[in-house]
Amino acid sequence: MKRLVVSLLFFLVVSVVVGLLVSGSEFLDWGVAGGLFAIAVAGEGLRFWLRRSRAKKRQSSGI
Repeated sequence: MKRLVVSLLFFLVVSVVVGLLVSGSEFLDWGVAGGLFAIAVAGEGLRFWLRRSRAKKRQSSGI
């Protein structure tokens, strides 16, 4: 769980920085920052789901 929080926090900071860099005259490009963070959340969710499904396969017995 700690890895998930650290990873999402890292991607949040990266997406905000990219949003600031591409914003131009505005303060922050929320579309870019939000889109990048949404991709990161989806990727972490997929990684979590795959790990969980693999663990369930190992746990099930063939008996």
